[in-house]
Amino acid sequence: MTLAAVIMILLSACSSSEFQGNMEVEVNDFTNVNQDGKEVSLSDLKGNVWIANFIFTNCTTVCPPMTRNMSELQDLLNEEGIKNYRIVSFSVDPARDTPDALKKYISHYEADESNWDLLTGYDSDYIRDFAEESFQTLAIPDPNSDQFMHGTSFYLINKEGIVVKSYDGNIDVPFDEIVLDVKQLTEQS
Repeated sequence: MTLAAVIMILLSACSSSEFQGNMEVEVNDFTNVNQDGKEVSLSDLKGNVWIANFIFTNCTTVCPPMTRNMSELQDLLNEEGIKNYRIVSFSVDPARDTPDALKKYISHYEADESNWDLLTGYDSDYIRDFAEESFQTLAIPDPNSDQFMHGTSFYLINKEGIVVKSYDGNIDVPFDEIVLDVKQLTEQS
């Protein structure tokens, strides 16, 4: 084996264990209200790795499976012993999704709410702009129903508040990849 081949093998082995992102978007500053009526802001989350998604409690299609998937991801992260992470679900229907409605919604999923905030306390224009600017996704009313059109991704945000990766959060969730990525980011100083 040539020296060049050995170097290539070593370099590829090293790079495969390093975090590989697919986004780099700064999350806009925010202060919203969670399912317990407490304010949660970007500054509260900085210093932690967090996973975000967009849901609404009246959703009849993708939100229930996405929330089940997020709950399963939370279980996997906890089983792996990962501690310094948070989950944030932004409501895209703030007019209906009061803190009480969000509290009732999450109670159906056996989730650990100690590190999972479901946020509301803003208007539809705010969440539309916030989703587009911070996560490059849609969050708009469906003109043909009482539903909303929104992205179905899970987003990984680093300790500095930068969205660094998105994953399918609905059908083909790469649970092992997300757990590995969260672990790698939580271990970075």
